[in-house]
Amino acid sequence: MTDPRANDAGPKLLAGGNPQIPKGEGEAPVRAYIAAMPGWKRAVGQRLDELVTETVPGVHKAVKWNQPFYGHVDEGWFLAFRCYTKYVQVQFFRGSSLDPVPPKASKHPEVRYLDLHEDDEPDEAQLRSWIEQAARLPGERM
Repeated sequence: MTDPRANDAGPKLLAGGNPQIPKGEGEAPVRAYIAAMPGWKRAVGQRLDELVTETVPGVHKAVKWNQPFYGHVDEGWFLAFRCYTKYVQVQFFRGSSLDPVPPKASKHPEVRYLDLHEDDEPDEAQLRSWIEQAARLPGERM
């Protein structure tokens, strides 16, 4: 029997439903990633992208390691996000320097996470504040 997904032209979903999108710089690969986010996660991705774009005019975007990255050209990255089975995880690369510190720790001392679940109503004012703060800090070079 043939796998019905074999003829699907859409991106492959990796573990946890994270879209497999080719590396690329700019708006197009980020739009492709968000369009491929499954179910309710797509709306979360769209809103995160809108918040970053509104909060940081001229933000540089890319997809690396199957996740959207946001930063400043030649200055590094300050934020990324990706899909997991039950949430979308926002990664602040210098999160330990944010006030207040985002809630979830990482094995990397400076990185902090915010997990957004299906029924969460995120505090957009807090998200904007973290995005503003993160964008002012030195970016992570990857």
